[in-house]
Amino acid sequence: MRVKDYQAILQAAAEVLGGAMHIVDSDGISILYNEEMASLEKINVSDVLGKPFREIFSSIPEEESTLLSALHEQKATMNKEQTYLNVYGKEVKTINSTVPIVVDGKVIAAMEVARDITDIKNMSDTILDLQSGLLNPAEDKKRGIKEYHFADIVGENVAFEETLARAKKASRNDVTVLINGETGTGKELFAQSIHYDGLRKKGPFLAQNCAAIPESLLEGMLFGTARGGFTGAEDRAGLFEQAHGGTLLLDEVSAMPFGLQGKLLRVLQEEYIRRVGGDKDIPVDVRIIATINEPAEKLLSEGKLRKDLYFRLGIVNLHIPALRERKSDIRILVDEFLKKYNERFDKEVWMVSDKAMQKLMTYDYPGNVRELENIIMSAVSMADSEHVLDEDDINIGGGHRSGDHRISEFATEGGTLSEYLEDIEKTVIRQYLMANGGNVSQTARDLGMLRQNLQHKIRKYGIG
Repeated sequence: MRVKDYQAILQAAAEVLGGAMHIVDSDGISILYNEEMASLEKINVSDVLGKPFREIFSSIPEEESTLLSALHEQKATMNKEQTYLNVYGKEVKTINSTVPIVVDGKVIAAMEVARDITDIKNMSDTILDLQSGLLNPAEDKKRGIKEYHFADIVGENVAFEETLARAKKASRNDVTVLINGETGTGKELFAQSIHYDGLRKKGPFLAQNCAAIPESLLEGMLFGTARGGFTGAEDRAGLFEQAHGGTLLLDEVSAMPFGLQGKLLRVLQEEYIRRVGGDKDIPVDVRIIATINEPAEKLLSEGKLRKDLYFRLGIVNLHIPALRERKSDIRILVDEFLKKYNERFDKEVWMVSDKAMQKLMTYDYPGNVRELENIIMSAVSMADSEHVLDEDDINIGGGHRSGDHRISEFATEGGTLSEYLEDIEKTVIRQYLMANGGNVSQTARDLGMLRQNLQHKIRKYGIG
């Protein structure tokens, strides 16, 4: 078989397998460059295939090229962040894995698989820049940025009050806090209250969801980057430096990669950070509050949370009960949400009927307090002149019909489970958008999802 035949087979295999792929031979000539890589780097395949790598990617210093390192030094590189200019001067940001292809002890080629992170990297850099420019608590108050305090937390359930009392004690010291509670129970509400009613209230409060940022970028988000540390890196302060003198909330800390959890543990012990790619130790004075949404025992047994980090974070452990475990608080919470959304929507809904309250009391609330708030918000926003919310005004489970009715209807129609769930999701999204006057950002916050994910679903379902 001719060399060209092998190249054609490789090219076809790369297209079928998917992923952006680039292979150079022992002379540095590109022998495979698939459409996905071409799309990522904004280059035509014909501009690269059969040509020397150094000729096409001259902007990348030879010593920083992972492909050339694999070729000349038999050096494999996994999940390395790179920023470089393509042949047309367009900046590209990727995560690359590169390996030498060795036969009989000789490198015959090098292969690189890449993933485009340009938009995500720009987003994370923008977040850091914005946070850096907005860390002025006094200015935040002038702009009306919401700060939560213990006075905003309501509930009379015994277990809940015990947790609240522990949180108030924690606000009077400076140790790390680990908050455990299901999604929607109010973990950030507690975290902000510990900060804004605590010793560090004059300092910044920053929050980062560890599950929302790709692993490859999270380390740079937390610890910052040093110029020259990797291709395209700039000097940039991370969240630890930006939160100096204040509090950093690490939401869903168990979603952090295991290796990065070890680096976080070292920062907590040593009280200094080192930027990614840097060699300078930078002292930081930051209080860490972390959250998890599953029992710690489960996360530890599944290897999602380091045991040593768990003990270091949990100097103070707070468990927020699920709403189904404190249903006696539903009436109090409903009153609070009625006041809040009457003011927001300029309504005069005074109360809910007995039947409506019974409906609220018999629901299990998988989304917890956040879900109850969304139910009341939706009801108040859709109210016309009524002063009392009736049973039919309380929209639970995506519609006024009961769950049993919907399941029965689903079975009768013979649809698939996927179609049934999509129908519910479409209905819920449409209702929340209506309640928020079409405001996508507010709807995303209410539904607890990323704005770009919501936009994708709006397009998917044709919601206008």
